[in-house]
Amino acid sequence: MTVEWILTPERLSGATALVAAYAGLCWGIAAKVRKQRRVEDAQSSTSQGNAAAPAVLVVYGSQTGQAEALARATTQMLVDGGLQVRLVPVEKLTEALLQQHAQSLWMLSTTGEGDAPDHALGFVQTLLSARLQLLQHRALVLALGDREYQQFCAFGVEVHEWLQASGASSELICVDNMNAESLQSWQAQVGQIRQSLMGESAAQEPAPADWLQTPVSLPFVLSQRRLLNPESQGGALYQLNWVPQAGELPPWESGDLVSLCVPADPERARDYSIASVMADGSLQLLVRQSTRADGSPGLASDWLCRGMAVGDALALTVRAHSGFRLGDNAERPLMLIGNGSGLAGLLSHIKARVEQGRSDQWLLFGERSPQHDALCAEQLAAWVQGGQLARLDQAWSRNGKDSRYVQDLLRSQAEEVRKWVEQGAAIYVCGSLNGMGQGVHLTLQAILGEAKVDELLGSGRYRRDVY
Repeated sequence: MTVEWILTPERLSGATALVAAYAGLCWGIAAKVRKQRRVEDAQSSTSQGNAAAPAVLVVYGSQTGQAEALARATTQMLVDGGLQVRLVPVEKLTEALLQQHAQSLWMLSTTGEGDAPDHALGFVQTLLSARLQLLQHRALVLALGDREYQQFCAFGVEVHEWLQASGASSELICVDNMNAESLQSWQAQVGQIRQSLMGESAAQEPAPADWLQTPVSLPFVLSQRRLLNPESQGGALYQLNWVPQAGELPPWESGDLVSLCVPADPERARDYSIASVMADGSLQLLVRQSTRADGSPGLASDWLCRGMAVGDALALTVRAHSGFRLGDNAERPLMLIGNGSGLAGLLSHIKARVEQGRSDQWLLFGERSPQHDALCAEQLAAWVQGGQLARLDQAWSRNGKDSRYVQDLLRSQAEEVRKWVEQGAAIYVCGSLNGMGQGVHLTLQAILGEAKVDELLGSGRYRRDVY
């Protein structure tokens, strides 16, 4: 099947409809659960539903918000079905909570090569290393992952095996990239659990088969595409501006994501950090035109950067990314660290803070060459000159004898880093996992100590959106 066959107008129309339908299934969860969300994260361990009904424990570990959204949708369906539910992020889970419940449902993402989500660090270091007595406990684990990584669904698998070793009866469902069939299997099994716990009353009011299907994908028009690094030795990096085909922009916060599928690969959704705030009047993304190991262009990036024409429409879904939002850090100084297209997630935070009249933000950013890769240089310079960005430090990896990476830049500013952290700063890292993300993490451990970095991760003062 050739690219030309795929991209005929008739095929493109059909593919766009398929994208919209698929994205509605896979990514529509977040909008639904935001409306249903009745308590804030600080209150998430409070029981919901009928206090006299059987109780279910719902646990989530989420890096980009997918697992959390699924957990909240699952909780709402069970509450609507008459059950009592306690929803907890995995770091708030205790042995006592597990012992108090005969049934638990787990939604767990794996990040990077087999790692647990950042907020799960405390659980991994304490509870997961212990052997509990859960002989009468039943568990169902939904493990989210991506088969492109060797350690597919590793965190969910590890928790499943830990539950079994602790004596629980545990079943495991692994999901590759939010696969629709796997999610439908999850829906069916949760429905069976609800029915077994509620008995005849559940049979009289069966759970809706589509309780995860709330289509909220919207057709967006590509209004502008601008090359940010002409003549760069690296891959071309574009800023893509999108506006709704009809109606107003959907709401989002700085740190949130966009999910999309391209016609050449409609079954695989990609996430991109939003680089804009709503006041910009458009939804902006930074997309690197990538090349695979065999030299062929990346399907999604090539379509977005070259194949799609300005004025064409594509279904996009704005997805809440609670793990990278400002949240409790909105009133703190911010250290913003990243490289390449990771500038997108950092730009959104700077723009949000500028809107709020805050200037206590420090951007440390790495790219290849100051001549060809000085991304958004005019905007950054204007913020510095206007006092809206307290500090801007940049590292260039292809700059002759002055070449260095962003982690080297961080190391050279070790004393200032310690000063900012002591003054209460939060740290946000966005960009590539391999190289930058790992290097920055190790450098922070060297500067601050492993215990302090773990403390920052556990408290939400150190947040990462790395890929």
